[in-house]
Amino acid sequence: MNFLKSFARISRRNALLSLQQKMMVPRNIHTSPLSSGAQHIPPYGDNSLVNLMVNDEKEKETLLKSCKHTQECSDRNACDIELLTVGAFSPLTGFMNQEEYNSVVKNMRLPNNLLFGLPIVFDTRNDAIQVGDKIKLTYKDQVLGVLDVNSKWQPDKVFEAKQSYGTTSLEHPAVQMISMERGNYYLGGRVFGFEIPKRVFPCLTPAEVRSQILPAGADVVVFQCRNPIHRAHYELFSRALTAPNVRPGAVCLVHPTCGPTQDDDIPGVIRFHTYEVLRKELGEDRIKWAYLPYSMHLAGPREALQHMILRRNYGCTHFIVGRDMAGCKSSLTGEDFYGVYDAQQMALSVAKELGMQVVPSADVVFTEEKGYVVVDEAKKDGLHVMKLSGTKFRQMLRAGQEIPEWFAFKSVVEVLRKHIAPVKKDA
Repeated sequence: MNFLKSFARISRRNALLSLQQKMMVPRNIHTSPLSSGAQHIPPYGDNSLVNLMVNDEKEKETLLKSCKHTQECSDRNACDIELLTVGAFSPLTGFMNQEEYNSVVKNMRLPNNLLFGLPIVFDTRNDAIQVGDKIKLTYKDQVLGVLDVNSKWQPDKVFEAKQSYGTTSLEHPAVQMISMERGNYYLGGRVFGFEIPKRVFPCLTPAEVRSQILPAGADVVVFQCRNPIHRAHYELFSRALTAPNVRPGAVCLVHPTCGPTQDDDIPGVIRFHTYEVLRKELGEDRIKWAYLPYSMHLAGPREALQHMILRRNYGCTHFIVGRDMAGCKSSLTGEDFYGVYDAQQMALSVAKELGMQVVPSADVVFTEEKGYVVVDEAKKDGLHVMKLSGTKFRQMLRAGQEIPEWFAFKSVVEVLRKHIAPVKKDA
């Protein structure tokens, strides 16, 4: 079944109405996915975090000696290997085999009926690799681990694209990625992790986030983003802590993805620096920070599901879903591939089965009279709304123009100015 087709038939108005009806929880009633007395929500699947890291040096040596092939990993491969190794993709213990891949692509479920948004596969162009072979996985002078191949096949990438992304158009960045970047074979099998990719930005494991950052017994509302955080984003995730279905004492985990996204996005290293200066500037104990080495597919509804599974493994109980989450536009026409509320509809439809709760983000605007308020209040009171598009913001940034502080944090703007080349006046 192609779930994206059903979402496309829902009008924006009906989708919003459905969201409002489902979120009608009385303010004095607070529910939580946490069971009584639990420190953190259990990981997804069998309630335990997978750990694929091999610490014994003799075992590493034995595994390496048994490798028939060596493959240098792409940035996306390295992200997937890291997330598999540390248990972020629990209950997976390696790259999906053909049966698992087919099941997820067709039904958004593993063969054991567990929900899963997108296939996790390792690609290659090596004709010589056979089932039963072991591959040494290298990445920028590191040996990340070994893949024990138990499945090899040539995928139907057209079908994968249509099911996963709702389109076969190369105007979609993920369709372009699987068609033009990935090899013609997919490999499945157990991963034996040796080390984590070395990065400028530190990425705590799910176990570390749970033990070092998140308070025991509290609701954890997670905010996913792939862009620098501006004032409106802050309003969204700080207001989420007072949502009707979030208990008092909750914290918000700001958990940006810092892996590959799409070509015109700001690079992950630069985004990391903007997050760090903002973390220090805000200094709020109720706002926690960590970074996710995930490569975005911009798959809209299916990516929302994928992010919920990831965040449950990191200990999050509630998931903030923004308008047009993980969406993208055609590289030719600029038209959106998904409806504004498709991701929210998906999140609401799977939340109960995932054992999580959804916090649809409020539509907030900045007004001259009251600052940030929800759209309905601005309309009701006839307030004057201030607007600045992302495109205009980037133009002003490159031109060295003053950015209004109601739109962006000054500290974030300063970081962006250092890294984004200004437009030459004589150009």
